[in-house]
Amino acid sequence: MPNANTREFLQGHPADVAPLLLGWRLATQMDGVLTEVVIEEVEAYASAADAASHSHRGPTMRNKPMYGPPGTLYVYLNYGMHYLMNVIVGLEETPHAVLLRGGTPLKGIEEMQRRRGRSDSLTSGPGRLTQALGVTLAHNDTSTLSGPVRLLPPLAEGFVPYLSTPRIGISKATELPWRFLALESGQD
Repeated sequence: MPNANTREFLQGHPADVAPLLLGWRLATQMDGVLTEVVIEEVEAYASAADAASHSHRGPTMRNKPMYGPPGTLYVYLNYGMHYLMNVIVGLEETPHAVLLRGGTPLKGIEEMQRRRGRSDSLTSGPGRLTQALGVTLAHNDTSTLSGPVRLLPPLAEGFVPYLSTPRIGISKATELPWRFLALESGQD
């Protein structure tokens, strides 16, 4: 599992990088409280050629982070209701992204429960995941390599078996099997 140089690891095509992110960890440190999940569901979005990508129509103020270096966090408000987050992959100026859709809580579970206002379904779904980790638009265009939302290598080395399905929650390019789910998911 590549973890010595995370930025290099993230430089691939999103459909190649996305399944390799399964098993990686995502951690936040907000107001002195650490929260952390194991990533277990992701979706790949491949630049302007992908009709479902936010970069499909070119650069805008909203999607500016997608054109940044690999490891950049792209956070946006979805349907005016939920913040969703993506990790930018590929080469800089090539707006590839991996949507972080779900995971299993590892640390800070009580804080995740407080943020979500419940004790179940804490991180199963992209909006729930973002809320549980405390991620907001304030974290948009920050680095997951050095910022307040950190992408961390897996606790155990090795390949994470996964299932590939068409992406969900979109209306274009629905035929691409670019949604990846860890088979041994512990999602809540």
